[in-house]
Amino acid sequence: MRRFSQRNHLVTLNDINITPLLDLAFVLLIIFVITTPLLEQSIKLNLPTGGVEVTTKPRKEDLRTVEVAPQGYYIMGGRKMNVNEVESTLAQAFKTNPKLTVYIRADTKEQFGNVMDVLDRCEKHGISRVSFGTKRAK
Repeated sequence: MRRFSQRNHLVTLNDINITPLLDLAFVLLIIFVITTPLLEQSIKLNLPTGGVEVTTKPRKEDLRTVEVAPQGYYIMGGRKMNVNEVESTLAQAFKTNPKLTVYIRADTKEQFGNVMDVLDRCEKHGISRVSFGTKRAK
């Protein structure tokens, strides 16, 4: 007498185990949440303290970030640029989007002249929405 029938061996699985897929999805989500803020800040800067907290933030499409390094070069969109390249990029972006806001991040040790170069060139092209990166006072 056989205890098990032959037909139990021929049964196939009709469902897919999605637990490993969910684990992978959660790991990828955590990685993206952690790395996204790091992508917006390409160089380490010691920002000046001050400023007020903004209640309304501009849309990402309306914002261009210009970082002024202590060595005197500029970084915009992850690329190292000179002031003329920054000017042409901002002018082109302003032509396509009149709601453009320029966000300037500069080190506390940065000479004011390099920041003024960006401000002057924004004014030259009619870009009036300019914001400065600061850190909160403790």
